[in-house]
Amino acid sequence: MDRNSIIGLVLIFAIFVGFSWWNAPGEEEQKAYQQRVDSTARARKELNIQDSLRRYEQQLKQETSQVAAESLGTTDSSLVQQALRDKYGLFSYSSKGSSELIALENDVFKLNFQPKGGKIYSAELLKYKSHDSLPLVLFKGDTARFGFIFSAANRLINTEDHYFQLFVGDEPYNGRSLKVSGKDSLTINMRLFPDQGTSFNPNQYIEYSYKIFGSDYMFDFNIRMKNMESLIDARNGYIDFNWMTNLRNQEKIVDQFNGSAIYYKYYQDEVEYLADNEDKEEKLPSKVKWVSYKQRFFSQSIIANTAFINGEIKQLHNPSYDPKYEITMTSALGIPVGNTQNMDFGMQVYYGPNEFKRLKSYDLDMERQIPIGWSFFLLSWINEYIVINVFHWLGGWGWNYGIVILILTVLLKVILFPIAYKTYVSTAKMRVLKPEIDEINEKFKDKDAMKKQQATMDLYKKAGVNPLAGCVPMLLQMPILFAIFRFFPSSIELRQQPFLWAHDLSSYDSILDLGFNIPFYGDHVSLFTLLMTISTLIYTKVNNDMMGSSANQLPGMKTMMYLMPIMFLGLFNSYSSGLSYYYFLANMFTFLQMYLIRFTINEDKIHAQIQANKLKPVKKSSFQQKLEDMAKHRGMDPNQMKRK
Repeated sequence: MDRNSIIGLVLIFAIFVGFSWWNAPGEEEQKAYQQRVDSTARARKELNIQDSLRRYEQQLKQETSQVAAESLGTTDSSLVQQALRDKYGLFSYSSKGSSELIALENDVFKLNFQPKGGKIYSAELLKYKSHDSLPLVLFKGDTARFGFIFSAANRLINTEDHYFQLFVGDEPYNGRSLKVSGKDSLTINMRLFPDQGTSFNPNQYIEYSYKIFGSDYMFDFNIRMKNMESLIDARNGYIDFNWMTNLRNQEKIVDQFNGSAIYYKYYQDEVEYLADNEDKEEKLPSKVKWVSYKQRFFSQSIIANTAFINGEIKQLHNPSYDPKYEITMTSALGIPVGNTQNMDFGMQVYYGPNEFKRLKSYDLDMERQIPIGWSFFLLSWINEYIVINVFHWLGGWGWNYGIVILILTVLLKVILFPIAYKTYVSTAKMRVLKPEIDEINEKFKDKDAMKKQQATMDLYKKAGVNPLAGCVPMLLQMPILFAIFRFFPSSIELRQQPFLWAHDLSSYDSILDLGFNIPFYGDHVSLFTLLMTISTLIYTKVNNDMMGSSANQLPGMKTMMYLMPIMFLGLFNSYSSGLSYYYFLANMFTFLQMYLIRFTINEDKIHAQIQANKLKPVKKSSFQQKLEDMAKHRGMDPNQMKRK
């Protein structure tokens, strides 16, 4: 890595900083947003106070009835039923039921439905396994909850406390196994009925309708209300649909740049997210299109056909005895309720992998959950239109992804060959001028540094050599390096793909477990990372030898160039082995290119051309010529800058 490369890195960093500053919201935008948030918070606070008062009054009645029933014993069913009626009002009969799970399977997942709450009890992805070769279960049991609370006859009813009745289509469930495949679909309707006498009222119900498709991870989910206008208080105009999941750790490592986070999209707006793996919460005061609980390679998403009117989201770490527990994510999404006599709010639910092309096919911007460098358009373009397409094309042939990465590296090196050639020619010219540069350094060793710099620039100008000619090619290559850095660790195509000694290209390839932890390094040795570091150090040594003393003009620069690969050794040791493997291959092909180009370049011919350039008159720029003309017009010698 020469001085031009260092300058390129500094320029890239400056561009990123400038871009972030330019896109930061202004003070007025921040104030307007805060006003919306405060207004929504005040409204919610008032509603919460009213709900709390009603809940307190109801709790007193419930506790009184329950104590009376328990004091008389549970043998008197009429007293028990009266206690339930006091507690649940017209939903007392639905407070009891069967806890038997109903399994439904399609080509890609298996869902278990639970009558209590009418919810999905567990979700298992059939085509994937966790890192320890167990079935990949996204959630199970009480670690996932969803439903809503509404007021009915002065009682707060939580749908999670009540038993729904199952219908396949409009027919009652008869206990048969449920399976759907291919292009077929199957609809499961879970209905919550209010009481009618000593039974249920079949003409009034709340319905959760699930339409499962044979080969899709996305399914339809509708909340319907039929003739519930006399029971449900809809004065607020909406209900909060509550959704909570404890995410389970499915991977061997947690990627610090691609962790678990809540992603969400405002209606007809950009996708935003909370910070990865951190305890955060956010109020969403305006319309929301979708909310997603995103992990490194999988996500659980709920999407409104129209929009949720508002929302609140939170991610936090709770105490847990589950060894697979990762983080808890909760949402309260406002569903509009204007007509409880015949209400139908349509949604879609996605339980599946974070595959770029699959998520993009839904045309919902859900692919934005995959970090391919969205903050800088060049990175996302390179990944979306080159890297991902090559991955899918070559992976479609059934090739091992280690071979796919090898071919991708070759293709990128072929595309970048003209840039590499121009960089090497510029390096050769600088190497030819090295003896003359050394003479200038020796001549002005103890003199003014400005004079030394001026003499050096005069030499470059006479020789027709641009010392920054190698900087632009380096800048053009940097976006590709950053794009690969972002894509490989988030590519589900590499997940659990073995190659050589690596068991999983999305995780680290340990060839030696140390049994103790080394700070900034880890408790194992990754061979691909070690090979990458060694090859980078060799490349740095070869490049410095080719550049000679020019690389030593900046104090401490040579030490820094050797120190950076050592720092990367600690960073990449617990990172994706596929990424380390790619950088190792890139270094090896760079060596090959370097020696092939060197055989095609005649440095004696370059030296002769430089000497010929020195004999030619230096062509002045139009700006410089204009300055000299102005000086002559005022009676000054442009060379001596003195009055005639």
